[in-house]
Amino acid sequence: MEETIPVVDLDDLRREGGADRAADALNEAFGQYGLVYVRNHGIEVERLERFYDRWVELTERAADEKRSWARPDVWYQRGWTPPNTEQAVVAGGQPDFKECYFVAPLELDERCRLMFPEIYAENSWPENAGDWREDYLALGTAVHEVGMDLLRACAKALDLPETTFSEATKGGPHVTRALRYLALDESQVGTDIVWGEEHTDFNLLTLLPGGRFYDPAGKRCERPDPEAGLYLRARATDEHPKGRMVHGRPPAGCLVAQVGQQLEILTGGRYQATPHVITPPKQPAYTRTALAHFIHLHSERRLFPHEKFLSEETILAYGPPVLAGTYGLKTLVDIGLAPKDALNKLGYHHYDRLADARS
Repeated sequence: MEETIPVVDLDDLRREGGADRAADALNEAFGQYGLVYVRNHGIEVERLERFYDRWVELTERAADEKRSWARPDVWYQRGWTPPNTEQAVVAGGQPDFKECYFVAPLELDERCRLMFPEIYAENSWPENAGDWREDYLALGTAVHEVGMDLLRACAKALDLPETTFSEATKGGPHVTRALRYLALDESQVGTDIVWGEEHTDFNLLTLLPGGRFYDPAGKRCERPDPEAGLYLRARATDEHPKGRMVHGRPPAGCLVAQVGQQLEILTGGRYQATPHVITPPKQPAYTRTALAHFIHLHSERRLFPHEKFLSEETILAYGPPVLAGTYGLKTLVDIGLAPKDALNKLGYHHYDRLADARS
């Protein structure tokens, strides 16, 4: 049986009586699936198409040039991420089959830059990229505003003050990520290689305005395999104790929004972080582009269930409390982008003073 994931119409948030419809849709979608489709989001299709066209051109440049865009010094949180760099926490060692480019489209908190210089790094850009920089920043900012609308609607849907979540994101390390999923050859099709291993995002909310498929000749095409694409694991039930795998098929023109771990924690599990996997077509040599925007809590915000959702169960599930920046640092170590010694940034740094005194 095909499951129907709810759609939220952003016009409902401004329409008399529509807010209740939006609240019902969000509570069902984020509660059962961790994912909702968003209609009337206002993202410019022409700008998105131009952005993807230029991104494909950039990914086809020489390997040496692309390596010059990589920023391992900031754990690939800006610039180009080479293939086989990142892996999901429970992927069993298989890196994701993709290359990416990270940009922060909004102003960053300067104080956090001192504490988390890699996560709050300045943007870096490829040369001779035309309008790509302008389009990238404009798209990231526009998608972020859709996220703010949704977070305000989420708060109201949960009977919380409207700015509970949105205010907590100001100055946070939000990033927009351009992705290109790599072509599989004949020997790889039908194996356990996937474009993106099953994982949950560690941020607050992820937004995806829709990707594009390309045929073996590099031409834009329709989805070559109806079974390829995004799958999510719905909340576990008695009938499906491991959660039912649901194919994400957004209606035409809809943006996808996914719950991240931060929002699951704040809501005490009322909203579920979306376990999801990206599967390739069963035909070789096809590729896909996508854009993902990741909204984060400000790094000094406390990650722990809101008092409305506190219980012995949620305290045990989501305690002890931790700052969002510390949580993000630990996750970047877990997924192989930050080195394990990055955790030495945490805690007290001045034991050497006592050691010097004792010597």
